[in-house]
This record gives sequence, structure tokens and C-alpha cells, in this order.
Amino acid sequence: MNNTIFDDVFRTMVEKIPRLVIPLINEVFHTSYPEDVEITQLRNEHQQADGEVITDSCLLIGKKMYHIECQSTDDTTMAVRMIEYDFAIAIEYAAKQGRRYEIEFPRSCVLFLRSSGNTPDFLETNVIFPDGRKQMYRVPTVKMADYTAESIFEKNLLMLLPFYIMRYEKRAHDMRENPRLFQTLLNEYEEIRVKLEKELTGSGRSELYTDLIKLIVKISDYIFQDEEKIQKGIGDAMGGKVLELESERLRAEGEARGKAIGESIGEARGKAIGEVRGEERLSVLINKLILDKRNDEIQIVVTDAKKRRQYYDEYGL
Repeated sequence: MNNTIFDDVFRTMVEKIPRLVIPLINEVFHTSYPEDVEITQLRNEHQQADGEVITDSCLLIGKKMYHIECQSTDDTTMAVRMIEYDFAIAIEYAAKQGRRYEIEFPRSCVLFLRSSGNTPDFLETNVIFPDGRKQMYRVPTVKMADYTAESIFEKNLLMLLPFYIMRYEKRAHDMRENPRLFQTLLNEYEEIRVKLEKELTGSGRSELYTDLIKLIVKISDYIFQDEEKIQKGIGDAMGGKVLELESERLRAEGEARGKAIGESIGEARGKAIGEVRGEERLSVLINKLILDKRNDEIQIVVTDAKKRRQYYDEYGL
């Protein structure tokens, strides 16, 4: 399966709607950041001697770094991979005092979109240092299967909503054969849409509501790519499907509108400047006619544009 769609949706939320990450951080690390806390996006590409390490997210809140990986399968190598990622991050932001370095590892976790009974609550690796000291490196995990739609809303973990449909991915055949089961799914997604609308549009966050709807449908379309009826049913329940983020579309329209306004303003300003300069040119011409005692020709240059151009040529204006 092509897993990049899950990475793309996850990174879209982290990079373009970063406030969605805050409740997840609070849930995992038992913090209490407000949703409007300042977040700094750190680089996701970390250069190492043997190649580039790319992480899903790296954020700075205050003086603390957070690293969250989105994993679509229960990869048993994730414990070692997380050490590799975290070490790359720690090295990049190492602090130097004299000849001594201090590296601080980020607070990390893995979001498992799919999991099994063997997926641990913590990824653990026993690190043995050259002097014999041992340290257990532990990374907490978040399993989508542990969260119901109700608990997602209770804990404000709206970032998980696009991936909620994955709990139904193995039931496509059942829904095809059982209309009642299919209707249950549609009813649940109608409830999700209503709750999301109530949660966000009432608080002036209609753009976020629209963005999440689009991402929910995007993942659903992928999961049920061979089930047109299910795709259409969920798309209709969520209010229609458009894969482009609505806020991006609105911003693009705003930029285009701003450009058009700017061009109009520039055109009007140019016209005004041209009119001013034309008036100055005419004033100079009239003065020259007066100096040359050609007062009777002033009326002609004022009213006849063709004649006026001839006078401009005559006086080199």
C-alpha cells in the first residue's frame, strides 16, 4: 500500500494547522499548553554522514522540542528508528559551552494509525554506554484504535479525526453486503460532522472545520478507493469532497484579489500621475505662449488636443 497519503495528511496538519497538535502533545506528555501557544516549526530534514534523516514533525514550544512520528503500520523497528531520528535532532540543536557539548533529546512519541495487541504503550531500547552504564530509552505510543469518536471530541484530539475511518478498512466487504451496517457508518460520520460543525463554526473557526472535513474525506477516499458507494456515502455525509484545503483556496483567491486590486490601484495611480504631468506640461506651454505674445492661441491649445501636440513639438515639450 502507498503510505505517503497518511504522511501527507499528518504533515499538512502539523505544518499548516499546527494548533491541532497541541491537544495531542498535552495528551501524551501531560502538559497543559493552550491552543494558541506559540509554536516554532523546526526543520524535518537532518543531515548525517551516511545520508539524510527525514522526520514527520519537529516542533519547539518555549524551550522544549517535540517530535511526533505518524506510523501507518506496526513496524517493530520503530524503537531503533526513533533513537536515530531523536539523535539527529539532538545533534542539530546541540549547545556548546567551551569544549563541552550538551545535547538534549526531544520529547517524542509515535502515532500508530494501525496497531495490534502486540503494539506496546512504550517503545523501549536499552542503551549501553562505553563505560558500562545502561539507560532505557522509552518513547510513548498513541494508538488510534484506543480512541472512539466520543473520546476524540472529549479530549479535543481533532487531529485524529481524518484517521478514524481506518478502523473500518477491513469491513468494506461486510458493508457492501449489509446495508444496515453501511448505514450505521454513515450515521456515525453524520454525527462527527455535526459535532465538528458545532465545535468549530460556533467559535469562529469555520476554516478549520472545512479543512478537517476535506482531510477526513481524503483519507476515506483512499481507504475505500475500490468502493465507490462507500466513498460517495461518506463524502455526502461530510458535506461533499474537495481534496484541496479550503483555507488554501481562500488564501489563493485572496492573493489573486489582492493582486488585481494592486494592479487597479497602480493603474489608477499611473493615470493620476499622467494627468498631473500633462497639466504641468500644458502649464509650461501656456507660459511660453504668453512670453511669445501668442495669447490668442491659448484657447486653441486648451481645447484642441491635436493642435496642442503640434505646439508641444514646436516648443520641444
